[in-house]
Amino acid sequence: MREFILKNGIKTCIKQNLDTPRVALTLNISINKEEKYAGEYSLMNRLLMKGTTKYSSEELANILDENAIELCTEMKSDYLRFRFVCLNEDFELALKIMSDILLNSTFEEFEKERVKLKGELFAELDSAKVKVSDLFTKTVYKGHYYGHCYTKILEEVDKVTKEDVINSYKTILDTGLKTIALVGDVDEGGLLEKYLGIIPESKDGDSEVKVPAKVKHDYAELIKDDANQAQIIQGWQVATLGDKEYAELMLLNIILGASGLSSRLFLELREKKGLAYTVRTSYETHKKSAVFSIYIGTEPGNIQTSIDGFKEEIEKIKTIPVSEEELHNAKNNLIGKQQFLSETNSQQANIMSYYSVMGKPFNYKETVIDMVKKITSADLQACANKYFTDDSVLAVIKP
Repeated sequence: MREFILKNGIKTCIKQNLDTPRVALTLNISINKEEKYAGEYSLMNRLLMKGTTKYSSEELANILDENAIELCTEMKSDYLRFRFVCLNEDFELALKIMSDILLNSTFEEFEKERVKLKGELFAELDSAKVKVSDLFTKTVYKGHYYGHCYTKILEEVDKVTKEDVINSYKTILDTGLKTIALVGDVDEGGLLEKYLGIIPESKDGDSEVKVPAKVKHDYAELIKDDANQAQIIQGWQVATLGDKEYAELMLLNIILGASGLSSRLFLELREKKGLAYTVRTSYETHKKSAVFSIYIGTEPGNIQTSIDGFKEEIEKIKTIPVSEEELHNAKNNLIGKQQFLSETNSQQANIMSYYSVMGKPFNYKETVIDMVKKITSADLQACANKYFTDDSVLAVIKP
């Protein structure tokens, strides 16, 4: 792995995987300012692929298709991601197109994309599972940029103008910290300098995004007349990437609900009590905050029983030490997932650039694995007691 800095200050890492036919590149740009209206950044992301001063959206799509180049942009809460995967021989062409999009996007088809975005969000919200997630996010991050969920976007996206989108993109491009990860059978620092060394310089400025307010005990309920099931999410604000308990929370996630058939909640609430077909936990991290949550879809008559089941399993993890066998199995599961999710060149480029734009080394995954290996049962118990308190958000959708 070779690390260096382009002339415009972009942190860059090249990882050579010899004898692989396709090369992957990821460029992340940090977001240091909250959007003016919910949906502004989502629209911006959609419009970046809709043509440049050199290519129309149709011409751009045809060039990418003819050369089997998979190039896209993705909007995350803390950064804007540009990435591509292509055959080794088309690497320079892909770089050239990415550079053109970065510098010369015209943001055409603004109204068309706004209508499409609204239609897609309405369709997504027809799902009760999506709706409860939306309700939970809006409640746990009330009044914060991280709470710009689907319903919030639908409330505000009509206020967004094309000028807003162009100005926001310029701000992100001009002020963001930029990181590049290149993975494959290439070592083309010169081409990176040629095409990406010309974009605005990388700046490691202070983020204006506020730290979300601490969650107090809160309950949100929504009646959905056509729902066949009740949907429940309970969640807590917890430590995030880089914090002391980051690896411990990842491991608690595996033990409680993210390891499928062997997870505690699955065994207790589905297999033994027959409360649901799906029950799981998730650990969602942002730069300024993170949330650990439990989800279940169940019969409406089982709402309180399910909530009591959550409480029972949380109480167990807080008061009864995890056995050495369960701890060992959970560590193997988590480490295996980390390896599985970084098998391809594209996955490796994504995770390396992600860690870097979040302020960590490109190879931070190895640090996380080392942290996981050292976790004890006592560490997990202390972590659970610190974060799984009465200050949680409970979101319920029922018929």
